[in-house]
Amino acid sequence: MSDDSALTRVEAALVAAGLFDRITEFTTDVPTAAAAAEQLGCEVGAIANSLVFRAGDEPVLVLASGAHRVDVAKAAEHLGVPKLSRADPDFVHGATGQRVGGCAPVGHPTALRTLVDRDLARYDRVWAGAGIVHAMFWTTHDELVTLTGAPSVDVGRD
Repeated sequence: MSDDSALTRVEAALVAAGLFDRITEFTTDVPTAAAAAEQLGCEVGAIANSLVFRAGDEPVLVLASGAHRVDVAKAAEHLGVPKLSRADPDFVHGATGQRVGGCAPVGHPTALRTLVDRDLARYDRVWAGAGIVHAMFWTTHDELVTLTGAPSVDVGRD
């Protein structure tokens, strides 16, 4: 799957949900929350990082505020699994059809079990990856919950 098709799948998912004209493309890559926030002129906490973890062989997605790290024990408890481990780039690409640094909450070949960081509700507008490293889309916390069918939970480290 090409990067262009990843962006197209994300856009199609947004349009299907009634969210039009949400994607912003940049002239440079924005693979980190800090780089994205700088380009967008927003707080780093308003960046919704799409982080893929492994629960055994199952990919799971955590949409986390860029303001903190994910507490993997907390996230595992919310998902009802004993342990989460970091997914390598090949596993992420296989599960999402998207590359690390550009992963989106939507547009995957199959739905992933997902958690949305409750901390994102602090922001009127949040930004998430759009499937490629030089594009993002704006949304809200509540729209992320609806788009992904995921619960809003506390996943940040204390």
